[in-house]
Amino acid sequence: MGNTIRAFVAFIPTDRCQSYVVGDLREMPLDRMVDLSGSQLRRFPLHVCSFTELVKLYLSDNHLHSLPPDLAQLQNLQILALDFNNFKALPRVVCTLKQLCILYLGNNKLCDLPDELSLLQNLRTLWLESNCLTRLPDVVCELSLLKTLHAGSNALRLLPGQLRRLRELRTIWLSGNQLADFPSVLLRMPFLEVIDVDRNSIRYFPSLAHLTNLKLVIYDHNPCRNAPKVGKGVRRVGRWAEETPEPDPRKARRYALAKEENQEPPPSLLPSSS
Repeated sequence: MGNTIRAFVAFIPTDRCQSYVVGDLREMPLDRMVDLSGSQLRRFPLHVCSFTELVKLYLSDNHLHSLPPDLAQLQNLQILALDFNNFKALPRVVCTLKQLCILYLGNNKLCDLPDELSLLQNLRTLWLESNCLTRLPDVVCELSLLKTLHAGSNALRLLPGQLRRLRELRTIWLSGNQLADFPSVLLRMPFLEVIDVDRNSIRYFPSLAHLTNLKLVIYDHNPCRNAPKVGKGVRRVGRWAEETPEPDPRKARRYALAKEENQEPPPSLLPSSS
């Protein structure tokens, strides 16, 4: 039945479709969250911009390729999901939302990120999976409070040395890229707890034993001739790992993501504009 309704909505002219999908969403929701995921949207419903106390906005799995300047009114927004859309460039208005803690940009057509992204100094989690990135944009290295970076399923061949500036970074997901060598910058980031380089082209792993905070390294599906050496108690997922039976790396990743999703975003660190 759900698929039938979706198919019907897809054929409604754009303006009528917007009204049909958004329905009676005319007042600020009590939970300060709006979820319009999978709603066949081609344009952002402008009246949502009047919900100035909104904290969470989910626009995943639509047909969006732009956002209105009015979005800048949502200065209390902490979570914004734009994944599974048609963005070829990140709308700069997103960079005005300075309270953002979590930003989902996965499964779009992004080749780069604007320099203005550095304004999002409260950002803790950034999802860039499944885009068209051939390099990690330098601006990511300016997000000083970033704790989790998801950059899997792109076309990354190396990482910038400036990444080591991110001293709050704890987990980095690089699965499904084109890394031929283990990124040397990660060897200079002893604060990392999770490193995922599954499904790359790494032939040799250096020792990771000096990364004293490391808890999990996923290195499966690489043409490597050795397993990375790690410190005591560090879990390895890949060939020659000590664990029997060997854990499914997808399960390990899902566990980490589920733990992250259950964490409430921290209180705003910046004062709201009055």
